Parts: sequence; C-alpha cells; structure tokens
Amino acid sequence: MPTPPRTRTVPAALRPGDRVAVAAPAGPPDPDLLDRGTALLASWGLEVTVLPHVRDSYLGHLAGRDEDRAADLTAACTDPGIRAVFCARGGYGTQRMVDLVDWRAIAAAPAPALLVGSSDITALHEAFAARLGTTTLHAPMPATGALVDRPESADHLRTVLFEPEKATELPLTSEVLAPGTARGRLAGGNASLLAASVGTPTALPPDGCLLLLEETGEEPYRLDRILTQLTRSGTLARAAGIVLGDFTDCGPEDEVRAVLADRLGGLGIPVAAGLPAGHGQLQLTVPLGIPAELGRGVLTLLEPPLAPRDGHGRPTAEEAACAS
Repeated sequence: MPTPPRTRTVPAALRPGDRVAVAAPAGPPDPDLLDRGTALLASWGLEVTVLPHVRDSYLGHLAGRDEDRAADLTAACTDPGIRAVFCARGGYGTQRMVDLVDWRAIAAAPAPALLVGSSDITALHEAFAARLGTTTLHAPMPATGALVDRPESADHLRTVLFEPEKATELPLTSEVLAPGTARGRLAGGNASLLAASVGTPTALPPDGCLLLLEETGEEPYRLDRILTQLTRSGTLARAAGIVLGDFTDCGPEDEVRAVLADRLGGLGIPVAAGLPAGHGQLQLTVPLGIPAELGRGVLTLLEPPLAPRDGHGRPTAEEAACAS
C-alpha cells in the first residue's frame, strides 16, 4: 500500500470559460442523460469536452475497454487546459481500469485537474488521494438523473465549483449513532467500494479521517458483511469519526439502522447519520481531502473546498499546495 503524499494539493475553483472533460471510468452512460448533463455544464459557462471513449461499450456493462477508459482519464488529467474531469456515471468498472492510469504522468502535470464523481468512482477518489494527494469532489454526475433532474443537487455542486467559500457547511438530518465531536480530513464514499479496495495498491488508510460511508442496493445482511470487512481490515478503527450518507434501497429502514448501530456504534468514535449524499434524491457535494469538524448536527468544512483563483485564473500560491 503506497505512502500518501506529504503535501495536499487543492485544485482551483472554476470560472465561466474554463475547459472541463467528461470521462466514463465505469459503466456506459445513457446517451440522453449524457447530452442533458453536458448541456447543464455548458449552461454554467463551461467549455465541455466529451472524451473519445465515453460512448463506447464493452461486455455490455463497461464504457469501453479498460485501457481506453484509463487512457481517456490520463489524457484529461495531463492536459494543462482542462480544469476538471466529471465522471459521467458510476455502475461498475472503475476498479478494472484504476491501475492502468498513468499516475506518474498525472503527478508530473503542472496543475491538478479536479475529479468529480461518486458511487463506483470511490475507487478513483481513493487513488487520487493515495497517488496524488489531491482534493476531489464526491458529487452527482452528469449522465445521471441525480444531477440533471434535481436542481437542488445541481445548485449545490455549482456553488462548490464556482463559489467554494459559500459551501462550508453540510447538514446532518438524522440522529447521532454515537455522540461526540471529531476533526479530520474527509475521506471515503461508497462502502462496498471501500471494502473491495482493501489491500489494493490505491487504498488509502484513513488514519484520523472523518470517514464518509454511503450505500445503495445492499440488503441488511450484505451491508453487515461490508461493514464487518471494513472492521476486520482495521479501516474503521483508524477513523476519527464516521459520517453516514444515504443508504438507498438497502431494505427496511429500521433493519438498516439496526445494522449500522450494531457495526458502528461500539467503535468508540463519533458516528453521525443523515448527510444527504450518495444515492438519495438530494445529493450534496462532499469535498474529500478537506479538513472538517463533525458535531452539533452539522459537518463543517474548516477550509473552502477549492482554492481561490487569482486574476490570471490560477490558484493562489498559498492555497494551491497545503501541507497535510
């Protein structure tokens, strides 16, 4: 398992006129949703490039061959003119291509591109943290109804991207499973992807982090298995606190709640539920890699999620690279 970089790089906030790319590291996007999502990004003043293999299909459940999906991501992240890479959708497939990405080339690039995505893209969030030390956004994606059909989700993402100083609080709408306050850098994402990444070269040990966990489509007994794997691997024990997002279509709410309380309530760290992030109807954008504080019914970011821009469209020197 690689040692995380000693410095953390915070990509710059976006401005109208910036070039961004849409990649498909996982499943093939629905053409109509993809068109609507790229149109939404363009309506924000962004110049959108759909990468060459986004509309490919392989084996029916992948957006093209692994090497092609990895090449698209590498090309976008090493292009100095591309400010952000939006992942079209999740599904399955990111773990198949993550080790084919040219991480050395991306690390040598003059400025980091901002990665935006969620669900299966959790594998890339981990890799960007482990290989690059770069802040990323766990956020709704262009070729999904969660973005194009949900104005609240879209508005929050837009605020984070363009006015990050206005997006430093995230509400927690449910009860606390284990009381207390905690501080740490935000990490995590989809629970099953985190469990599947244990022991891989790009899994990042979340020592002292605030660990975001969310899930979809896993029955309570499978959710139990996922959390047990994260417990046995030591992943949960190394967190300073846990923030629970949505557990969508995971069975009866009371059974899901009981499993979460049983598996997480005795860890001896604060555990708070009800962050509208993941696969629910409202999907707020959660910046991963940013220091935050958990407590009092809110998740407070201790820094803006993206760096400010100077008059030339670059991050300021103080914010572009911060010590971890």
